[in-house]
Amino acid sequence: MTPPDERSQATPEVLATIRAELERTLLGVRRYTLREVADLAGLEPTRVRQLWQALGFTVDPDPGAVMFTDGDLGALRNLAAILGSGAIDPSAEISAARSLGQSMSRLSEWQFALLSSHVVSQLSTAYGTASAPPEDEEIREFVDDILRRVANRAESLQGYMWRRHLVATTNRTAVRVQGDAQTRPLVVGFADMVGYTQLTRRIDADELNVLLDHFEAAVSGVITRHAGWVIKTVGDEVMFAAEDAVDAARIALELQQAFAAFEDTPALRIGLASGPALARFGDLFGSVVNIAARLTGAARPGSILIDQQLAAELEDHPEFRLHVVRNLRVKDFRHSRAYVLRRGRDTDARTENPTAPPDSAA
Repeated sequence: MTPPDERSQATPEVLATIRAELERTLLGVRRYTLREVADLAGLEPTRVRQLWQALGFTVDPDPGAVMFTDGDLGALRNLAAILGSGAIDPSAEISAARSLGQSMSRLSEWQFALLSSHVVSQLSTAYGTASAPPEDEEIREFVDDILRRVANRAESLQGYMWRRHLVATTNRTAVRVQGDAQTRPLVVGFADMVGYTQLTRRIDADELNVLLDHFEAAVSGVITRHAGWVIKTVGDEVMFAAEDAVDAARIALELQQAFAAFEDTPALRIGLASGPALARFGDLFGSVVNIAARLTGAARPGSILIDQQLAAELEDHPEFRLHVVRNLRVKDFRHSRAYVLRRGRDTDARTENPTAPPDSAA
């Protein structure tokens, strides 16, 4: 028998009912205006509007619009308690809310893609052979059943992963007691797939999805294996950091090795720089970031360029070879030298990756 089309029951009317049921089950019923929810949360309406928009949600311009649920009220009360405790500096509360909203938005986009595909597939299996679309009550029971089986476990998992990442972040930063707590010496790196833009014009969406999955899985595995952490990924590029120069160099070399081992995969170019970085809401800023990014842009496919500071930290390590790059023209990089990073001569030659000649621009 021919399997039913998974989109056959996903009519606009059915999707609208699913959306309504998801909101009712996950958030509750809308009960409060902006003024009402602000009074109950103990915050000024203007502040609620600013925080809510920073979290990524639209605020209806109509002051009489009923748009907040009991769940929203609970979230605002928790937010007010956190702000009132002094845990977040008042000058940073909007930025903190924006960072939280952006992180959760990205997570929910990914989860929705998985959940929506599952819902439509299950809906088609259950009602694909029916002569008429399912009734609203059937959809309501169907969505409630899926959420009971999935949502609670997902929420519990997210809560625990937050605690686990909080401990990992604390372990990386709590040992510093001197200087500005937000500025720390780090090695910052970028890894970029060469020719990605042109490649996306030649492959379809499924092939692109496989490529990005491979890229993200490979880079995250290598980076975490060597005590680094991913700052962010943007399409064909990953930004990462490590506290130790040797760890950062190993990350870069292993990334090149991992991608060189796969056919039909774009080559990587990598740039690393060492120096003080400003940590702000999960991202890094400062000249060290700019230098690493510019070195990445100047590197040849399959090569690793590092700055002079990182080269000085690695120069006596037998695991690595460094070659100064002459005639390198990089904006704002005139008073410092760049170096090509390679494996040491004692390293197994089979792991050697092609890099730019030491006496040429990378």
